[in-house]
Amino acid sequence: MAAYPEIGLFIDGKWVSPPGAARFTTRNPTNGSIIGSFVSATPKDVDAAVTAAFSAFPHWKATPPPARGEILLRVAQTLKDRKEQIGRIVTQEMGKVIAEGRGDVQESIDFVEYMAGEGRRLFGETVPSELRSKFCLTVRQPKGVVACITPWNFPTAIPNWKIAAALICGNTVVFKPASNTAMCAIEVVKAYEAGGVPAGVLNCVTGAGSTVGNALIDDRRVRAVSFTGGVETGRSVYERGARDLKAVHLELGGKNPMIVMDDANLPLALEGLLFGAFGTAGQRCTATSRLILHEKVYDEFLGMLDQRVARLRLGDPLDPRTDVGPVASADQERKILEYISVGRTEAKLRVGGGKLTGGIYDQGFFIAPTIFETAHGTRISKEEIFGPVLSVIKVPSYEEAVRVANDVDYGLSSAIYTRDVNVAFRAVQDLECGITYINAPTIGAEVQLPFGGVKNTGTGGREAGSVAVEEFTEIKTVFIDFSNRLQKAQIDVADSG
Repeated sequence: MAAYPEIGLFIDGKWVSPPGAARFTTRNPTNGSIIGSFVSATPKDVDAAVTAAFSAFPHWKATPPPARGEILLRVAQTLKDRKEQIGRIVTQEMGKVIAEGRGDVQESIDFVEYMAGEGRRLFGETVPSELRSKFCLTVRQPKGVVACITPWNFPTAIPNWKIAAALICGNTVVFKPASNTAMCAIEVVKAYEAGGVPAGVLNCVTGAGSTVGNALIDDRRVRAVSFTGGVETGRSVYERGARDLKAVHLELGGKNPMIVMDDANLPLALEGLLFGAFGTAGQRCTATSRLILHEKVYDEFLGMLDQRVARLRLGDPLDPRTDVGPVASADQERKILEYISVGRTEAKLRVGGGKLTGGIYDQGFFIAPTIFETAHGTRISKEEIFGPVLSVIKVPSYEEAVRVANDVDYGLSSAIYTRDVNVAFRAVQDLECGITYINAPTIGAEVQLPFGGVKNTGTGGREAGSVAVEEFTEIKTVFIDFSNRLQKAQIDVADSG
């Protein structure tokens, strides 16, 4: 008997473990202990999940949206009731500190509740006709079976962003989570099960993206794909989906700048930078990975930063005193250390620069918060690292700060610290990104506002906020002619009296 839970697939309202199925385990990045064992799904399992979702779609589509919203409210209540337990699972399986583990679940709760309210909105438009005795309007309709493919860094929040929005619109879902946070995904599915989502409306298949993800995207019954992850994988998802003209929504990477001007509140900017750069060990698509610092405050601010980074506490993420936990996996550790090696050859290492060793550090994947002083254009200043690594770039002016901020392949989040209201409003217009913060760090999105970016950060719209439903609905235009005669638009206007 295994000392850890063995979890099956969730298909058509049942937890199933196909006989003889291959399995994989997830591990705690702090100490290597096994969290759980999960089925490595096959294309046959994916077919069963899509079949269940396809069969459940007509009934779920016909369910009144406010009734769907009532189910989502029960899901949110389940998440509330189990917030502490699930938050600890997030911390144990992914490695973010416990306050952020709870925050991951709280974001899930907030968004599911917000989407429940969309059940009484799902707005269309009524518009005037150019003809007499004619009524024109639009309505929203679900797309059908939706594939939701999610990453490991927000292992409950991002799945809920996708699942709750898809379900309130009347779609059915096949959910493929990241393999190294599979237990967090299972907790999400259990909340929907407890909330009363009908059989087949939500299905979950675990396993490798090359097997499960590709089979899911290639199934012609899947009409939309919502993917969050890396750029190269996202490009592959986009290309595969295009073969069948599927709707594909991509949320990908970021290389987010924080500009600190010479008139900034430096203590405030310092607090924002520490949270933005080293919160979640830098493993956020919105993490502050570039500090663009005005030359007049460059030395002063870096001196302040050195002192604060030296006081950051790294260790067990379940300890509430810990500021920074481990990175999520051995693979993550390897990739980040490779970038640090690159940085040593092309930039000046100021702080950190390697794996921590000794005691608890030897059991897990701990990397010291690392700061490089670099010129713009180096690899570490332009490529996404996704770890606790900050590049600092000196600039002489606002104009150069904006040029540097925009001169990357990404455009997700940005921040500027300044006391000049005119500069702040210029930045809102000038920064090429989907999100701009004024006097706040690049992280901290709120669920009632759209989330997403431009350039290689993604395509297909935005998640969260009232626009979340746009990803998962089709617009139908309706013309109602009660003139009792044939009227021809653009032709009959002159003689329509």
